Amino acid sequence: MSSINTNASAMTALQSLAATNKNLETTQGRISTGLRVAEASDNAAYWSIATTMRSDNKALSSVQDALGLGAGRLDVAYTATNSAIDVVDKIKQKLVTAMSASEDDKLKIQGEIKELQGQLTSIGLSANYAGGNLIANDQSETELNIVSSYDRTADGTVKVNTITVDLSKTQLLDETGTDGGILADVMAIELDGTEDNDAIQTHLDTIEDALKQMADAASTLGAAKARVDMQKDFVSKLSDAIDRGVGQLVDADMNKESTRLQALQVQQQLGIQALSIANSNSQSILSLFR
Repeated sequence: MSSINTNASAMTALQSLAATNKNLETTQGRISTGLRVAEASDNAAYWSIATTMRSDNKALSSVQDALGLGAGRLDVAYTATNSAIDVVDKIKQKLVTAMSASEDDKLKIQGEIKELQGQLTSIGLSANYAGGNLIANDQSETELNIVSSYDRTADGTVKVNTITVDLSKTQLLDETGTDGGILADVMAIELDGTEDNDAIQTHLDTIEDALKQMADAASTLGAAKARVDMQKDFVSKLSDAIDRGVGQLVDADMNKESTRLQALQVQQQLGIQALSIANSNSQSILSLFR
């Protein structure tokens, strides 16, 4: 039925066109942002979950930085400890040679030992990374705590965990590089040319004890470094997995949205034509009364 008071066809066409325009606006927003859920109004539950996961992932980025810093400190200390072991081995060889050496030769050997002790000082003081030294220090820092994870439990509670390294087992020298720590007695070894073999044997016992402790220190540092490296790899993979998880919740399917955009654009054109036709029919009826 045609009515001069109400153009039902035009009203229907206008409502259809408004719905199409709204859907088109939504699809264009998804394509421009790449997100299916960009705001809480799009899907409150998914938006809340994604926001929390993104926040946790930012914390994981800081964890990765902390692990990288810790790995660097451990690597420097481990490398320096192994180098120090090589030097102590050389001192050991010099002492064995001194067993059958003359007084003059012992004095020459002492000169070589002194140079090797100087090298130990150089190694110790050079093992500095990011303002910290794990093998030559005053032991004011007895533990190294490396942030290793940011965990969230089912009830929403969060906790920061650490990897702890006992630095009392890794100190080779004091902060001056001349005394203290595992190498304190090694740094005190000195031949004046008159030592009998019993005295040299005592020095060798000192060397053996130091080498054992240094091996333990290297083992402690190496094990900690291996764990930090594994945790770095895990945290990196975990961060990628969280990114994928967030994407599955909120990312738009660009192929689907692109196809939908084309369809809606066609619908929009048809809606405009339908509205135009409905208005034209109304004008035709009114023209009969002119």
